[in-house]
Amino acid sequence: MITGLILLVMPAERAYVPKMAATLMTAEELLHTHLPNKRVELVRGVLVVHEPPGYEHGRIIAELGFLLTKHIKETRAGQLLIGDTGFQVAADPDTVRGPDIAFLRSERLPDPHTRGFPALGPDLVVEVLSPRDRPRETLAKVGDWLEAGARLVWVIDPARRLAQVYRQDGTVTTIRENESLDGEDVLPGFDCPLGAIL
Repeated sequence: MITGLILLVMPAERAYVPKMAATLMTAEELLHTHLPNKRVELVRGVLVVHEPPGYEHGRIIAELGFLLTKHIKETRAGQLLIGDTGFQVAADPDTVRGPDIAFLRSERLPDPHTRGFPALGPDLVVEVLSPRDRPRETLAKVGDWLEAGARLVWVIDPARRLAQVYRQDGTVTTIRENESLDGEDVLPGFDCPLGAIL
């Protein structure tokens, strides 16, 4: 069992433009940055640009998002956000992460007219791996989410047909294709066979 979340925190990914000046960007500056057809995050003040993920990635997010939304609406548990909605998970230097799927309990929802990036970690974060994702970068994201207050992080690996479940208490569980993702105490009653979305 991992007891210190600091163990998961890894160095920032390399910048999109390697010869770029070492000036750090803020979350506010990121809000006004536009790079067409790219997904961006801010990691310890450094702009990180990702290529759009492929079809399989989008299909898995849509399938799981549908099941989560159905459960959340039925139970009035909170709100689901899909599509790299940014959350400011650290400041000075700023880190803004955009999960594939995020769930916020009703009592933690920001004002619906919030501009910019809420300074909090979602209760549940889902990251679906793409072939280009590196383990070190994924663990850095998991560490950022947990440090920002996320209680549950699901990292779904379609290529290996499994998911890793990271918890706030430092425990990690591997879920195989014939097992289920469980909302635990974060989203009580939610259960989804992993194989149903892969």
